[in-house]
Amino acid sequence: MRILTRTCLLAATIALLGAVALSVAAQERVPVIIIPGVTGSELINSKTGEVVWLKASRSKDDDLRLPIVANPLRARDHLVPGDILRSVKFGIFPRIDVYNGLIESLEKNGGYHEESWLKPTAAGSEAAIYVFAYDWRLDNVANAKLLVHKIRELRLKLKKPSLKFNVIAHSMGGIIARYAAMYGDADLPAGSRKPTPTWAGAKFFDKLILLGTPNEGSLEALDTMVHGYSVTGFNFSLPWVQYLSKFDLFTIPAAYQLLPAPGTFRVMDENFEPVAIDLYDPREWTKYGWNAIDDKGFAKNFTSAERKAAKLFFAAALDRAKRLQEALAAGSKSNGVEINLIGSECKDSLDSIVLVRDRKRDEWRTLFKADGFTGSGGEKVTSDELKKLMYGPGDGVVTNRSLTAETESKLDGGSVLKPSSTTSVCEEHRKLPANAEVQAKILSIFGTAAR
Repeated sequence: MRILTRTCLLAATIALLGAVALSVAAQERVPVIIIPGVTGSELINSKTGEVVWLKASRSKDDDLRLPIVANPLRARDHLVPGDILRSVKFGIFPRIDVYNGLIESLEKNGGYHEESWLKPTAAGSEAAIYVFAYDWRLDNVANAKLLVHKIRELRLKLKKPSLKFNVIAHSMGGIIARYAAMYGDADLPAGSRKPTPTWAGAKFFDKLILLGTPNEGSLEALDTMVHGYSVTGFNFSLPWVQYLSKFDLFTIPAAYQLLPAPGTFRVMDENFEPVAIDLYDPREWTKYGWNAIDDKGFAKNFTSAERKAAKLFFAAALDRAKRLQEALAAGSKSNGVEINLIGSECKDSLDSIVLVRDRKRDEWRTLFKADGFTGSGGEKVTSDELKKLMYGPGDGVVTNRSLTAETESKLDGGSVLKPSSTTSVCEEHRKLPANAEVQAKILSIFGTAAR
């Protein structure tokens, strides 16, 4: 009887200790915020409730462009963010995981659980996941301010005024996370005043994990602004294909903020000599045929009032993008926020463009792909030759140079990011969050062994 009692007591003690251990472990697991990249959140028509983005087919209300006004920060419409994109399915093709696999990995392998920003439970401060859906068309600084605001409100609801969060930020989401940590909810400094990071947002964050973040921008952003973007690969407008045209992208402030940062833009002429171009000068866009305003179709796509405001909007959007990049590159101590980089080096990624002069048309042709051409002197340049010069290691969208802020760090004389770790896997840009190796690395960084 005594043996049985002792056995029961021992079992109860072990169970109690196990429960305490699990409780402590949960408390030590800082809540996580997942910030998706550009196009990674749903956009919903607030008037009809219809999901406008993302769909393979065009929506009934598929006007994703913002109204053109002189001040890009005042460009608003009736679309609002819904959920983050967890997975997508196009017709007969298999469902594609976007961020759902990452969330499931944190839940199944890390013991996390998903919570609501509006109605968090009593366990909302322990091993919790919060997804930050946002309107990815808007200014990144505005979305960084929104993130800080939501964190402040959540702290109040949880009655945890000092609660910190870990962040998993994919692609452009990393730009939002970095700005929020470096400047809190402050706007960009006015005019030409040099930005100085205050790290006012450091009190909100413990670790930042940047997945494929274009810390120096991406040439793919310039390519899409010139040619448009389609989720299905058809870069032209069809009634049944959802497509962001260059006219749509012209109105989207965030698109400008993904352009190559000042001092990192690589351009070559047909003789492979470097060409100095100020990407943030509207005159350069007109010179090389990149400016949507100069397109014959611009007039029929916008109202008279929008056409009048277009030049001011364009100059202001470029200027704000430049100042954002300068603010992020300002460096200085991280004030306790740990930055971890995860990217890829196995995919050819556009690292330089080539300008070829078309003598017959008397205009410039920009090569965004390694397509062979015949030079002005009659010499032929092959695709293989161009590949070696135009592409660098990366994830197919973001170069490793941009992820690590390599060029800016050289200009600054030291690492701009000062990362605690840099991990490379072999994966495509959009698939990084769904990659099992990436998910395991995230749990490792958070100090959580995969179950």
